Amino acid sequence: MEKRNKTYVEDSDRGVYDIKDDFQYDYKSETGLTEEIVRDISKRKNEPEWMLEHRLDSLKKFYEIDNPTWGPDLSGLDINEIITYVNPGSNMETSWDDVPSYIKDTFDRLGIPEAERKSLAGVGAQYDSEVVYHSVKEELVEQGVIYTDIETALKEHEDLLKEYFMNVIPNNDHKWAALHGAVWSGGSFVYVPEGVDVDIPLQSYFRLNAPGAGQFEHTIIIIEKGARCHFIEGCSAPIYSVNNLHAGLVELYVKEDGYLRYSTIENWSKNMYNLNTKRAIVDKNGVIEWISGSFGSKVGMLYPMSILKGEGAKAEFTGVTFAGKGQILDTGCKVVHAAPNTTSNVISKSISKSGGEAVYRGLLTIAPNAHGSKSTVTCESLMLDSESKSDTIPVIDIQNDDVDLGHEAKIGRISEDAIFYLMTRGISEEEAKAMIVRGFVEPISKELPLEYAVEMNNLITLELEGTIG
Repeated sequence: MEKRNKTYVEDSDRGVYDIKDDFQYDYKSETGLTEEIVRDISKRKNEPEWMLEHRLDSLKKFYEIDNPTWGPDLSGLDINEIITYVNPGSNMETSWDDVPSYIKDTFDRLGIPEAERKSLAGVGAQYDSEVVYHSVKEELVEQGVIYTDIETALKEHEDLLKEYFMNVIPNNDHKWAALHGAVWSGGSFVYVPEGVDVDIPLQSYFRLNAPGAGQFEHTIIIIEKGARCHFIEGCSAPIYSVNNLHAGLVELYVKEDGYLRYSTIENWSKNMYNLNTKRAIVDKNGVIEWISGSFGSKVGMLYPMSILKGEGAKAEFTGVTFAGKGQILDTGCKVVHAAPNTTSNVISKSISKSGGEAVYRGLLTIAPNAHGSKSTVTCESLMLDSESKSDTIPVIDIQNDDVDLGHEAKIGRISEDAIFYLMTRGISEEEAKAMIVRGFVEPISKELPLEYAVEMNNLITLELEGTIG
């Protein structure tokens, strides 16, 4: 009985996201984390010696570094019960027709090929630990754009990868970054040359199907001087009665006058520990924009970080988190103003229901030399019942007096007066509450591409079904 209580999770019916494939694989590692497992992963990928050394150094650091002493309790996550590598039995294909049918059917249900045909310049699809499909439009290739899986980048662009791999997020950053450094597999590599405008989005989608497994994809995006790109990331997994782990890393490099928008909808099931790390470093007059939607997962710890390294650099963060029963979603963002006349704008919204806990945890640092910097932080939390919990934990560290700073935080329950007003217009109570929630997250959904805004509204509807009242 104790074991069941530890791993039991309750989830709403999430439609296509919860359809499980048979657990098919060509190879999977044993549970746990040992030097033998790490060496085996590297050998199977035929990696250069420096990458194996990096993996082994990361393994050592994982066992040296403790879990954070703040935030959600991670004691229920036992690495000895996690499968760190699963090869689904498919080579990386460039033609969708060549992907194995059971994997292709999953991505068809999720709308990936249709999205590619209609509105994307390039697509990557990862299933468990390996990228199974990657394509990019020929006109981008002709302009020098590189968009491929990270393993191919390691073979074909080794010097570039060696320069940027775990540079902005080193393997001693925290315990789960060290784990990632030891067992990473899959992910995307994007390089946009100077002055090139990728005016149609690129998209990578990560699907974890294996029960009791971890997914550790690594994404690197390099935007050279004056270049522009919009990258979309999607994630999902079906519900299981055992813990799964997601500890990916995202490293973004925006050079002088460059622009990158990074949009994410994370739709993990509620047996997932989501310990993802994302970080951008932005040079002079560069711009990074984060659009983030966090749904699902049992425990989430996610704080995208922007380091404004060059004068005039700018960061925008717009995010929403929805925590339901049994969930603790500890999310937010970090911004470091490390140069003069830098600007940041943070808008964070969280929703909690049925006893869920939504926490905004933010860090804003303005360095001694960052004169003339401007920042605005706005946090709003909406609780749908008296059982739920919402906390706002901002840390603001200002190290010079020539700054323009604004901070606002609001926490409240859904308005009974607004619900009553809508009901007097013939709207049901459930739909009235759903309308208020959709209006609350509208600043985020309007920043997403249409199909992702629709997905987010559908996820909100799924979260609200049968739980209001």
